[in-house]
Amino acid sequence: MNLDTIFAALADPTRRAILTMLLEDDMAVTDVAEPFDMSLAAISKHLVVLAEAGLISQEKRGRVKWCKLEPDAMRAATVWIQGFGQFEPVDFDAFERFLATELPAPE
Repeated sequence: MNLDTIFAALADPTRRAILTMLLEDDMAVTDVAEPFDMSLAAISKHLVVLAEAGLISQEKRGRVKWCKLEPDAMRAATVWIQGFGQFEPVDFDAFERFLATELPAPE
């Protein structure tokens, strides 16, 4: 799995919306396309990009093509992003308490 391919697939808001929809359950391609104001062919192109990135898989069941989220494909991207989490998050409550003890009270 190539991080560049994954991040390129995630760069498009339509593809991110599709992934969010697939969090709920597998969906037929026509159901995936329904909420979007674009052609089925355009949605199919987005699905190809997601499939090539390994983020979804597609399977034909009878005459219907189904899409399924492949959450493990995000693992490499998640590990890479978490590498930047080495810095402690700012605790604003503790920072406010610190400022209250260090700054003179207003008169």
